[in-house]
Amino acid sequence: MQQVLNTIPAWIKSKYVISLAAFLVVIVFLDKNDLFTQLDRKRELRELQRTKTHYSTQIEAEKKELEQLKNNPATIEKYAREKYLMKRENEDLFLIAPKSAGSSR
Repeated sequence: MQQVLNTIPAWIKSKYVISLAAFLVVIVFLDKNDLFTQLDRKRELRELQRTKTHYSTQIEAEKKELEQLKNNPATIEKYAREKYLMKRENEDLFLIAPKSAGSSR
């Protein structure tokens, strides 16, 4: 055992190097805010920023559509026809269902 301790360089046996190594082990692996937790939080933050951007653009599109619905009667009619399948008085409405991928005709 004494031979093993004698082969280790003196600077590694220094109390400063040992305390620095212990500090790094605690910070990187054992702390509640360790390196892996920080990386996971950064990934989650990027994902949340991406969804925020997506929802912001969706809100802007909905606001534009709302303004058009408030100001343009033709847009109201188009919206009613597309979303609620409404029709005019003397008009027939034919609905064509899209083919599903599982049906074989």
